[in-house]
Amino acid sequence: MRTLLLGGTALLVLLIGETSTASAKNVLRWSSQGDALTMDPHAQNEGPTNTMGQQFYEPLINRDHELKLVPSLATEWKAIEPTVWEFKLRQGVRFHDGASFDAEDVVFSIERARSETSDFKGYLTSVTEVYATDAGTVRIVTGKGPNPILPNQLTEVHIMDKGWAEKHNVTKPQNFKGGEETFAVRNANGTGPFKLVRREPDVRTVLEKNPDWWGLAQQPHNVDEVVYTPIKNDATRVAALLSGELDFVLDPPLQDIERLRATPGLKVLQTPQIRTIFLGMDIARPELRASNVKGKNPFADKRVREAVYRAIDIEAIKSKVMRGLAAPAGIITAPGVHGFTKELDQRLPFDLAKAKSLLAEAGYPDGFEVALSCPNDRYINDEAICQAITAMLARAGIKVQLRSQSKTIHFKELQNKEQDFYMLGWGVPTLDSHYVFNFLYKTGGGWNHTGYSNPRVDELTAAMETTIDLAKRDALIAEAWKIVKDDLVYVPLHHQVITWALRDKIEMPIEPNDSPQFAWARFKS
Repeated sequence: MRTLLLGGTALLVLLIGETSTASAKNVLRWSSQGDALTMDPHAQNEGPTNTMGQQFYEPLINRDHELKLVPSLATEWKAIEPTVWEFKLRQGVRFHDGASFDAEDVVFSIERARSETSDFKGYLTSVTEVYATDAGTVRIVTGKGPNPILPNQLTEVHIMDKGWAEKHNVTKPQNFKGGEETFAVRNANGTGPFKLVRREPDVRTVLEKNPDWWGLAQQPHNVDEVVYTPIKNDATRVAALLSGELDFVLDPPLQDIERLRATPGLKVLQTPQIRTIFLGMDIARPELRASNVKGKNPFADKRVREAVYRAIDIEAIKSKVMRGLAAPAGIITAPGVHGFTKELDQRLPFDLAKAKSLLAEAGYPDGFEVALSCPNDRYINDEAICQAITAMLARAGIKVQLRSQSKTIHFKELQNKEQDFYMLGWGVPTLDSHYVFNFLYKTGGGWNHTGYSNPRVDELTAAMETTIDLAKRDALIAEAWKIVKDDLVYVPLHHQVITWALRDKIEMPIEPNDSPQFAWARFKS
């Protein structure tokens, strides 16, 4: 055990040495600012949670380094009828506890992911039936019509062992927003490259190499153990990397990137991320919870939403808060997602005078008060961005009470619809605009906490999932983007640029989804 000192004060004790097994040779110790929310693979569709889960759970179809679809637990798939997909399963695969993997587990897992408490049911809205034809074959029926993007959607649906789930009474996903605790929250039994050895939420998570992983022949990594230690404090996290306590830091603080780049023995990787940061507003509630305006909701007026948008100097945030490592956004999806265009991504210009004028036109010449909820351990410089926005909106007359909090609280409040005004970041694992509309714009969408409801957008969203003609489908997507951009449902901020800092003895490709795959890592000899 070593104690990390910074400025003469003991800030953190990293028990990394004590967690390593005696047989481990290559131990990869890493950190980021916030922990996974749960180990249940269907409970929370949140980036760091998915990153942790994919180390030990696997989908039928996965993505390679270039984000192309590749076989995983399914070796081949095809549409045998317009509304029926058939999947041939990989043979000889075993779960971490030794149980055999077969079609029964796939049927169970997809049905589980469709459950009411699942945060992944939005991936499977087209599915009406799933069944096995034999132990190695599964068919999925999309009864509402053909679904050309089902393979993309299935990359995010992880497969559990039915027997294990029944044994531990976790046949339904954890009700995260209800605060439920289940066996699957702190335990896991997948087929993936690593086994979960120890789980202490917000303290450490230890994984060990799965020597029986079917993928070792294709991906012969030499990582024997992975130790994750969440460290919220930026300075402490960087100091741990510089001192040798850590081998890898995800999204290091922007102010330290050049110092890390110049440090012998370290290297810095950087790439645009497929994630957009934006602000959401509850536009449907008759009266906001935390506002001095009574009897009506300022955000229900499009002029107020435009005023918020125009009052934000995004170039100042880019240069001063993000140190240039952000791309100002005009829509809430990033380059690399099907349906994104440069034309759509053009922002409304920053115009403080126009913002004040719009507020006056809407009946708020003196502005109004509102609370802004912001995570402080999820996105790059999230709290600092919200602090800057608070000051900018004040200049327009909107007095913001900033509520900065851990993502654990932030997302639970958001899913319980307890926030008037909030920050959110959105990645697109399917790489298709349908995912954005299905979750964020569709009436009742899983993460549509604005209350926005537009029948035409709902029609277009449904049609995107069943239209095979690519030209027609692209026209549907373009029409939907035009509608929601004109409606100003959200205030886009920027597309993130991500940075990884790690020891130069480790080879690991940076992923544009900011999700490290430790089975793709190697210690150099």
